Formats: sequence, structure tokens, C-alpha cells
Amino acid sequence: MTPVTLPAPPPRRKPPQPWTWRVQGLLSSYLPVLLMAFLAGGTWWLVKNTPLLSEPGELAPPRHEPDYRMNGFEIQRIGADGRLNVHIAGAELRHYPDTDTVEIDNVRVRAIAPDGTLAIAEARHAVSNGDATDLQLTGDVHLRRLPPGAADDAPALMEVRGEFVQALSNAEILRSHLPVTIRQGGSTLNTQNFEYRHLTGRLTFSGKTQGQIVSRSPR
Repeated sequence: MTPVTLPAPPPRRKPPQPWTWRVQGLLSSYLPVLLMAFLAGGTWWLVKNTPLLSEPGELAPPRHEPDYRMNGFEIQRIGADGRLNVHIAGAELRHYPDTDTVEIDNVRVRAIAPDGTLAIAEARHAVSNGDATDLQLTGDVHLRRLPPGAADDAPALMEVRGEFVQALSNAEILRSHLPVTIRQGGSTLNTQNFEYRHLTGRLTFSGKTQGQIVSRSPR
């Protein structure tokens, strides 16, 4: 008898992952860098330690009025290696002693990660609590992640746009209860809200979410 070689069975195709898993995998590797840019924004709290001239006498009860302002300010933080890690700028900074909060108009945070990745956060307004554990950006919020060595106006690897983003440094959470648009490569996601927990790497959405996820072609 002549031996007959049977054709090999066709390889099984893996079932497609749910699009929510693909979105989470797509974003979870990029959002931590943006989160770190927000948390680095606490650097501006050095301004709070600026010595103020005070006159002797009884202290009046605090009112919701700024005890100092800074116009056209810039703050930089230099690492142990002598390189610039964080640069924060704004049109005006105000400190309110009654609530121990800082407000910044037209804020811009530029943070460089250890691997050289650049993260830039911009908004019309920012508010932070006394220990900089709760930072809220409002009004034309724009977050960008750029490759190492890129110019500030280079195409972003990832960007987030919306009207509100909040960063909680103690819990390492980045979230928004308002609609945001997230873009990475050719993929775009429009969601009513999102929450990213850096400690667990969990990214969640709720409400109406739609978008287009572009997969990389296998080589």
C-alpha cells in the first residue's frame, strides 16, 4: 500500500478579544506616563513655602481671598543627575489660606520620565488641595505623551482631550466624570467617563462609549 500523507489540520484561530479588552491593553501602557505628569504637578507646592512678610498683631480669621499671587510664573525641578524633570508654568497662581488650596490659570505641566518619555498636560484652570494629593484640571484639558527626545509640537504617541481630568496621587488614580476623547495611533475612543487605577492597572469606562481600534498588522 502506498502511504498517504494527510494534510495538517488548519491552525485554529484565536477568538477575537472583546473590544473593551483591546482598549484596556491599548491604553494601560500609556496612561501611567500621563498620570505621572499630573502627580509631578505637586511640585508647584514649593511655592507655598515662599516666605511672606507679615506684621505683628492678632491674626484675623481667614477669608476666601488669596494671601499671595504669582503672575507669569515658572517652576522647575532638577533631578539628582542635573537634568530637568518637571517644568510648570502658568499665567497666575493664587493661594487661598482658608481652604489651603492653590489655583492656577492657563497651567502647563511638562514632565520627563526616567526613560526620556515626555508628558505634557495643559488646561485653562487647575486646582490642588493643601498636600497636592488631589489635582483637578478643567477647561480644554489636553494631555500628550511624546517619544524620548521629541519636540513639544511633535505628533503625540497618545493624547487625551476633555473638559475635566482629576489625579489623586495617594491612590494613584486618573479619572474624569465628563466625556473625553482618547487617541493613540490610528485608534480613537470617545467615552462618557473613565477611571485608571495605576496600582492595579485597571482601566474602566461607563456610559456611552464608541470609537475605532486599529490593530497593528503582524509582521
